[in-house]
Amino acid sequence: MLDMISRRLAGARRTLTRATVLPFLVRCAIGLCGLIAMAVAWPAALLGTQFFVLPALVALYPAVAPRGRGATFAALVVVGGWLADTAFEDAEVSLWRVLSIATALYLGHSLTALAAVLPYDAIVNFDVVGLWLLRALAVVLVSAVLTVFALGLSAELAGGPFLVATVVGLIGAATATLLIARLVHRA
Repeated sequence: MLDMISRRLAGARRTLTRATVLPFLVRCAIGLCGLIAMAVAWPAALLGTQFFVLPALVALYPAVAPRGRGATFAALVVVGGWLADTAFEDAEVSLWRVLSIATALYLGHSLTALAAVLPYDAIVNFDVVGLWLLRALAVVLVSAVLTVFALGLSAELAGGPFLVATVVGLIGAATATLLIARLVHRA
């Protein structure tokens, strides 16, 4: 048992000494995005207590081990915290919280995908990470603008026809997803 722990510590030390700057910064950004998402999603009263340690560790896990299901689990914990805050703590659902949680989750998940294929000791040109971040930030900006536009439009068009259009749109999106998945598996 002690031998296994000492081997793991030696492996972690070797990894940290061989790490290069950009892969390390990508992993730091993953941890920062996860912590921001957790801090915004969970109730504010929980932030300064010992009860926030576990969600913080869950948020940092994808930065340490980007391959696997850690980012998905962290996103589910963020969503669970937001649901707990809005449902049980009666916190107001505000646009800034939703957009900041969505932004942090998307950037964290996208950077986790990059870190999963980027070894700790890789020599990476800044353009690779810069273009990756630029694309991710463009997606965040477009989706935020569309969200604000859709919310404004939904306030103007509230009623029966809007509900029918929403349901038809959701059915269309689900049908398109199923069709794409079927085409991918067929090839």
